[in-house]
Amino acid sequence: MGHVRAELDETERRIAAVLMASPRASWRTVARTLGLSERTVVRRATPLLHDGTLRPTAVRNPDRFPHLIPMALRIRCRPSRIRAIAAGLARRADTVWVDILGGGDEISSVLFLDGPQARTSLLLRDLPATTDVQSWDAYDLMKVFPAGFAWSGGLLTTDQFDSLTPILREPGAAPEIQPLDEALIDQLATNARAGYDDLATRLGTSASTVRRRLDLLTSGHMVRLACELDLRLLGIGTEALLWIATGPGSLEAIGHELSRHPQVRFAAATTGTANLLVAVAAEDLGGLYTFLTRTVGSIDDTRSLEVTRILSTVKRTGRIRPPDA
Repeated sequence: MGHVRAELDETERRIAAVLMASPRASWRTVARTLGLSERTVVRRATPLLHDGTLRPTAVRNPDRFPHLIPMALRIRCRPSRIRAIAAGLARRADTVWVDILGGGDEISSVLFLDGPQARTSLLLRDLPATTDVQSWDAYDLMKVFPAGFAWSGGLLTTDQFDSLTPILREPGAAPEIQPLDEALIDQLATNARAGYDDLATRLGTSASTVRRRLDLLTSGHMVRLACELDLRLLGIGTEALLWIATGPGSLEAIGHELSRHPQVRFAAATTGTANLLVAVAAEDLGGLYTFLTRTVGSIDDTRSLEVTRILSTVKRTGRIRPPDA
């Protein structure tokens, strides 16, 4: 892996947007979507994948894996130790997102914990034993809204986006998970664009079997495919978490509505004082203000709102952020 890019030009941004919306899109599909030649797409995209600027990955959908317990944590700790604590969290296999928030003394993390015992161990053993962790709040994610699974940073037209995102359609029947599926998801987490032949070799099976099982996993919403990168490369300079309290009867509709917004990366219904967690990406503070006043402000039955800026990202979609990103 080489040096991660410090900037992208307009063509590279558009290619990145397609791969974020559809990480396994063929080069032909990317070219057709953007009105470019396939040769241009390959020439411009391949270096971005090779140097780690674009990081195709995959994560299990906790709604489809009953043993997984999705949880959000807000951890308050000594500022002098916050990066070390965040790095330790990021090294855990069960953390999906790890961000440093607000004034530099708080960490937010989303975890998919492997059963009740893992949840108990985290809250009663691991966190209390971590030096310089002062306090924390834990929120169970009762529902992760799937519309946020496909995201393009708002850089694609509606027609382009809709043509690339079958995951937003109603899920098919959930297949019975086989050991091969678990191994396949682990391989995709390392590189979601790995070819069928390469995956088959690694898994000791045939390419046709890999294709069939992957089709079942994606059509059944068992797995979320993603392509991570430093959002600053897309012109996104402000990210924030919104902790929203709604009326119980409005939670489902508001969660779905916000999860479909092009500035929303993630939305989930939570336990706790706030019952909706939303991750927002905006060009700048003015863009965040506009989202809050026009989008959130126009929603009926929003009873309270807390906004926490994301200062630094350590891990996203199960992938640790490169040091120089």
